[in-house]
Amino acid sequence: MTVSDPLGDMLTRIRNAQMRSRPKVSTPASKLRARVLDVLREEGYIRGYAEIEYGGGKTEFEIELKYYDGAPVIRDIKRVSTPGRRVYSSVQDLPTIANGLGVAILSTPKGVMSDTRARAENVGGEILCSVF
Repeated sequence: MTVSDPLGDMLTRIRNAQMRSRPKVSTPASKLRARVLDVLREEGYIRGYAEIEYGGGKTEFEIELKYYDGAPVIRDIKRVSTPGRRVYSSVQDLPTIANGLGVAILSTPKGVMSDTRARAENVGGEILCSVF
């Protein structure tokens, strides 16, 4: 089955797993998903992820979700730029998520990074998703 928005699919799997208080969730592997998961791990929203290889060239990521006092660390995760509507932002116009408590994940010419790192490196790009 092909998915028209693989990143949106991964975010939905994370959201659904946290609603059911699952410790782990799996999603098909790709380079973009790996870079977004790296940013989520650096910012402290997930414990980590592992790449699992199956036969026939199929790989999946097993994402370890993070909870604090039984509540998910990720309160809100949503896709900003979709395949039908791309959202780009210059470094001056980067949004602040939840008054700076959340993070926006961007795809920039220097790679996938958080909004704070993009401001530090003075680079803008496509806003992939926002997390709080």
